[in-house]
Amino acid sequence: MSDTSLILIVDEDQNFREIFSRELKAAGFRVETADGGQHGVEKAKQLKPDLVLMDVQMPGMDGVATVMKMKEDPETKDIKVIFLTAFGNQGDEIQRESANFSKEIGAMGYIHKTDDLKDIVSKVKKFLN
Repeated sequence: MSDTSLILIVDEDQNFREIFSRELKAAGFRVETADGGQHGVEKAKQLKPDLVLMDVQMPGMDGVATVMKMKEDPETKDIKVIFLTAFGNQGDEIQRESANFSKEIGAMGYIHKTDDLKDIVSKVKKFLN
């Protein structure tokens, strides 16, 4: 089944953007990328993606500040966001706190960058439904 949803990946790491883009495109998604928070806000406004995959730790405007800025803008406040984190597998309590924190900021949740790419694509599909 092909999914034509548009996904915006916001991450300063070019290799990461390329790898994730390739995997998501192979799964049938349309993908755009941005190399940082400010660029991410501009592209989200311009493209109105179905979902933004937002890196948490970026130089300049980090992911949290970027999502908060998007949520303040009527044009981007309803765009779905999932945080991307490089932090490894943590205990259940920390995972619950991270999920709660993500939701408080306005994101739907978070995905570990280190997860298997097929698992990440499955999670993206789940968040879009």
